[in-house]
Amino acid sequence: MSLLLHSCCAPCSAAIIERMFSEGIRPVLFFYNPNIFPETEYLLRKNEIVRYAETQGIEMIDGDYKHEEWLQKVTGFEDEPERGERCLLCFKIRLKATAQLAYERNIEAFATSLASSRWKSLKQISDAGHWAASQYAGVKFLEKNWRKDGLSERRNELLLQNGFYNQKYCGCEFSVAPSRFPFSK
Repeated sequence: MSLLLHSCCAPCSAAIIERMFSEGIRPVLFFYNPNIFPETEYLLRKNEIVRYAETQGIEMIDGDYKHEEWLQKVTGFEDEPERGERCLLCFKIRLKATAQLAYERNIEAFATSLASSRWKSLKQISDAGHWAASQYAGVKFLEKNWRKDGLSERRNELLLQNGFYNQKYCGCEFSVAPSRFPFSK
């Protein structure tokens, strides 16, 4: 099976990639996360997944940093709580771009490492993934709960083994209370 894996970060992707390898799947990685703020944080996360992809000998595609475009799309949802409508919209934006790339490259299915985070709603990720797949004929969304079957534990082991940078928030400036936000806008 050909598979495009949307990667939110190296810590969340490593155990998934390892599991895919064990199942005979060699994914192509797609790093498309315009929600991440500030750009220095984006680059930290991107550089980690690039480094890991190189060690695994797998292709990684950079979806470019389009934060201003992402901000325009989520305007009006800034005050939504985590797991609220802003998150669903964000997942749709990112997974639609993933489905489009899969379609353009004739890759039959896509998945996302977002489904490994305990902070995210699996239902929202599933809904966004299936919606995104419906936008491109012949592309399927591989719905998977990457938290099960020892993958959460393996994520933590690989994080330490690889010395990954481990972020403290989802990435968007709206996911952290203003008083706790570590960066100035």
